[in-house]
Amino acid sequence: MTTTLLEALRVYLVTDAQALRGRPLLDVVLQAMQGGVTCVQLREKHANTRDFVELACALQGALAPLNVPLVINDRVDVALACGAQGVHLGQSDMQPAHARRLLPPAVFIGWSVETPQDVANAAALPVDYLGVSPVFATPTKTDTAPPWGLQGLRSVRAMTTLPLVAIGGIHSGNAADVLAAGADGLAVVSAICSADDPCAAAQTLRQFFS
Repeated sequence: MTTTLLEALRVYLVTDAQALRGRPLLDVVLQAMQGGVTCVQLREKHANTRDFVELACALQGALAPLNVPLVINDRVDVALACGAQGVHLGQSDMQPAHARRLLPPAVFIGWSVETPQDVANAAALPVDYLGVSPVFATPTKTDTAPPWGLQGLRSVRAMTTLPLVAIGGIHSGNAADVLAAGADGLAVVSAICSADDPCAAAQTLRQFFS
């Protein structure tokens, strides 16, 4: 995988409308980008399709001039509509092979892995990185498998050469350990979305890659 994608995956913001503490999503994302976020995944579990597309287009318009890739969670149609650079798929979403046929070649695909079997299956799939989910228990996503933990993350690293993005309970207090266990990127939700200062929170995480 290209260095460009590896760099983009380093400080990976996953949005959560419920974690914004009433603040506009675009405001929080723009502050986080000023702090050094390298990738933004738009995750909207409850928005209707029209609202999802409009928000995605607005976010893409803000991110594109700064060369920060937009990743759409779950929805290949929304990614196509807004011209996103990536799509992230979970175990219950569209199969990566089907998504690959629909998406332009330049659009990268991430895939969540929750078990060792998922990691083994990834070897035969057209995916560009794996989201190791969840590394630690997290309140922002309750429909997840048991946490991998640091030892589980190390085992994933030993099983694949694909870039790994760790998600689930990631924050500045455990980021160094997560990277040491084999993650290439840190995906965070509440650590930035709920922070008093999203810019400062992003800066703190970015420092782990300097």
